[in-house]
Amino acid sequence: MNDVIGHLKKNGIKPSFQRIKIFEYLVTKENHPTVEMIYKELVNEIPTLSKTTVYNTLNLFIEKKIAHTIVIEENETRYDSHMEVHGHFKCEKCGTIYDIKIDDKISEIKSLDKFQIDEQHVYYKGICDKCLQKNLN
Repeated sequence: MNDVIGHLKKNGIKPSFQRIKIFEYLVTKENHPTVEMIYKELVNEIPTLSKTTVYNTLNLFIEKKIAHTIVIEENETRYDSHMEVHGHFKCEKCGTIYDIKIDDKISEIKSLDKFQIDEQHVYYKGICDKCLQKNLN
């Protein structure tokens, strides 16, 4: 995303320095971060940053539908700026969360015809290919 400021404005978000940096982090790192991860990464660059600001900013992004939460583990909320329909795979060895392409037809399930679907989540857990390769070597 080349124009973070324009994207924020287009979505009704006043582009403060902290909001810009937090959204840039989400878009460029693509690591499905927690509030803590974002805070630790940005606090040296923005000494006045607080975890509360990160949390409130992420909630604003969710409200404006430019980010969403990922809750694969009950005790861990992560954030994603990739808004197209996709799933996630979490490696139980290294903890990395990967985006995975899913078939768009998953939302065309017959038994859901009479329901309004507002959210869709597909999560997998296991061991990623990198960790599997480490075990073979």
